[in-house]
Amino acid sequence: MAEVGTAMVLAAGLGTRIRALAPDRPKPLVEVAGRALIDYALDEVARGGASRAVVNVHYLADQVEAHLQGRDEPRIVLSDERAQLMETGGGLIQASGLLGDGPVFCTNTDAILEGEGAARLAAAWDDAAMDALLLLVPTANTSGYAGKGDFALGTDGRLSWEGGDKLVFTGLQIIHPRLWAGRTPAPQSTHVFWDEAMANGRLFGLVHDGFWMHVGDPAGHAAAEARLTGN
Repeated sequence: MAEVGTAMVLAAGLGTRIRALAPDRPKPLVEVAGRALIDYALDEVARGGASRAVVNVHYLADQVEAHLQGRDEPRIVLSDERAQLMETGGGLIQASGLLGDGPVFCTNTDAILEGEGAARLAAAWDDAAMDALLLLVPTANTSGYAGKGDFALGTDGRLSWEGGDKLVFTGLQIIHPRLWAGRTPAPQSTHVFWDEAMANGRLFGLVHDGFWMHVGDPAGHAAAEARLTGN
């Protein structure tokens, strides 16, 4: 078990697929059941033990920044990407000076979890064996998702791209900064880090025991709204 006191909250994306639903606001501020998506993400990592969250901003960044001023926990630190969108992996590299040198939660802001995802990740983290631990969910326990899954989970908990029934990445993980130590900030995906960890046998997965709602487009938003409000 690890104490993971810092989180990286990825809130810089353009959100083009959901923009028709809320053309005047960034995706992290789209509301489901009366709450902004970013607040679901922040609450999740706070329940897992994060007292500090680094939030990257780019599209309509002023709105995100203003919204976050209304939160007390976790404590918010901004990573400003107004000049250039760095994508998921590049965002972690750019924020490295804010994240520290221990494992951090990293979460997207386009999904809602039922159950204790971050807390279970922290309980399962093994720093000696892992560089990243991803929270996964069976496709049957999702809404707003039409894919065939992302990863195969081995009996030893390690992840691979091939084999078996694929599980879906929920967008929540614990990841260690050693994966991007010394890298030059540039736009790139976290897939670069996962590939390295996988090659070294240090990419692991944990199956979530609850439901996962992907809110990436208007249909996913409608499904999550219906589930959470009963309407």
